[in-house]
Amino acid sequence: MAQNLNIAGKPPTQRQLRVGELIRRTLSDLLMRGDIHDPELNAMSITVGEVRMSPDLKVATAYVLPLGGKNAEAALAALRENRREVRRAVSKALTLKFAPEVRFAIDTTFDQMDETNRILNSAEVRRDLDR
Repeated sequence: MAQNLNIAGKPPTQRQLRVGELIRRTLSDLLMRGDIHDPELNAMSITVGEVRMSPDLKVATAYVLPLGGKNAEAALAALRENRREVRRAVSKALTLKFAPEVRFAIDTTFDQMDETNRILNSAEVRRDLDR
């Protein structure tokens, strides 16, 4: 994943990265086991690619994508609808001073990788590389 910058334009601290990874694993486990009580959400297979933390560790933005990339908006809506239960489950699983607010966004890194591959395989770039 590309390096993300916080509001002040600085890279994330080790603590932000560590807490983000703990929350990512916890969210993945919750979704895999179907611990959220929503049949629509439990019917989907959702990948949590990354979790970025705010500098004060009070907001976690989880970048998610359903398996195959289909119905991404429906998955996002279901996660947002259940955000309170997700927050409660995350805070129960982790020992943090504050339970972070969990926000959800579509993970676009796969689309970015596909676009990069398309550009690298274009005729113009191939011509320049062959020189």
